[in-house]
Amino acid sequence: MPPIDVHAVVEGPEGAPVVLLSNSLGATLEMWEPQVPALTERFRVVRYDTRGHGCSPAPQGDSTVDDLADDVLALLDRLRIGRAHVVGLSIGGMTGLRLAARNPERVDRLAVLCSSAHPGNPDAWRDRAATARTQGTGALAEAVVGRWFTPAFAEANPELVTRMRGTIAACDDEGYASCCAAVGALDLRDQLDAITAPTLVISGADDPALPPEHQEAIAAGIRGAALLTVAPAAHIANLEQPRHVTDALLAHLGGHR
Repeated sequence: MPPIDVHAVVEGPEGAPVVLLSNSLGATLEMWEPQVPALTERFRVVRYDTRGHGCSPAPQGDSTVDDLADDVLALLDRLRIGRAHVVGLSIGGMTGLRLAARNPERVDRLAVLCSSAHPGNPDAWRDRAATARTQGTGALAEAVVGRWFTPAFAEANPELVTRMRGTIAACDDEGYASCCAAVGALDLRDQLDAITAPTLVISGADDPALPPEHQEAIAAGIRGAALLTVAPAAHIANLEQPRHVTDALLAHLGGHR
């Protein structure tokens, strides 16, 4: 499948080191808004919408993680960026892992949040893709957002939860299903030892979607990787624990406050 010309927003000082932020399945580049102010003090920040999400076009048919990585390379080439720090959450982290293993010359430092090298349950992902295609992503929104935040956080932040539920429902049905196929087929376990980029792995202690053992396996497979667990936090840890995650990213990427 040819690369998708994904939608991106670029902020921060020209000439600064580049940080690329890759969103979760069902989210958009807006999910990184809590991190942007601090990151743009030190870095040129590139946020983009994964194919089929936000303002990015949707492919027809199933995607693979290589397709997602190719989208990133095409974006970097379009922006004339040779090398970048890569930060991704969930499917964004999977994209970062594949990119770092396959194209190490393009990845400086890597941060992988609430992600997995092998999510498993391919039947469940096929079922989710089928629901998106036949009933629309709105039929998935309530269940998905229920895994994104801890109950206490969701109760305290109803407007955010409502907004994120709307983001899921607004995803292109085919684009969301296409990305579900990429997640369901993913197995990067034998590629982790090929990653040479200094890597930070972040877990949400209360993540029901991809529990901490998934991140523990990533950290164990990448030589020298650091593992951080934030709590309380479910799947979208950067929104539930924004200061903790932002500080960890700054420390890892070299942009200490």
